[in-house]
Amino acid sequence: MQDDIKVHIDMTGTALEIAVIRVAGLVDTDSSRHLSRTLEEVIANGHYKIVVDLHQVDYISSAGWGIFIGELRALRRNNGDLKLARMKPEVEDVYKLLEFFNVLQSFDSVEAAVGDFK
Repeated sequence: MQDDIKVHIDMTGTALEIAVIRVAGLVDTDSSRHLSRTLEEVIANGHYKIVVDLHQVDYISSAGWGIFIGELRALRRNNGDLKLARMKPEVEDVYKLLEFFNVLQSFDSVEAAVGDFK
């Protein structure tokens, strides 16, 4: 159910070329569809540098993690990337357990993730 998740997009960077997607709620099989549509919309609008702020996310299902991984090829093909920021410890534990650090970079702050694009 879409009500389980809230997604807000801010643009940043010197030319507003970096999309910061702030997510709140649970990213489960149902709500991950909303997040997927948001990512697809950002990419369709030509924004290939994306930071996902997970500070208000308590849980990410395998479907949610799959959305992040699934968009990487298109982003990187266009000289972009997807970076994660401000994960709660319980979310970060799964990130580490699944060894997503080999594929997705994680940062303690949105500012650090944005700065890594420069």
